[in-house]
Amino acid sequence: QVQLVESGGGLVQAGGSLRLSCAASGRTLSNYIMAWFRQAPGKEREFVAVITWASGGTNYANSVRGRFTISRDNTKNTVYLQMNTLKPEDTAVYYCAARLNSGNYDSWGQGTQVTVSS
Repeated sequence: QVQLVESGGGLVQAGGSLRLSCAASGRTLSNYIMAWFRQAPGKEREFVAVITWASGGTNYANSVRGRFTISRDNTKNTVYLQMNTLKPEDTAVYYCAARLNSGNYDSWGQGTQVTVSS
């Protein structure tokens, strides 16, 4: 239904910033909710941030609130995750995901690695 491709990951020093991008294709996103998740080695996948495409409403995990910002560009069908004041504990593979209202996250990107050094 929705093809998602992440980009923008990389290596950064603690305190630095990165912006992740998730390009979506396949259909309009007006009825979708888009989110970022992350997974560190040996740990379970965790929620990071979410945005409702139509309204632009957002919410965040407590661990990233105030440091990360999720946004979308309607003309590009792209969702972003601006990550500031990065910490080593932010190191993980970051995944973009999509779902319909009252649905499951059944569309996933391939993931992009974010590594934050001390």
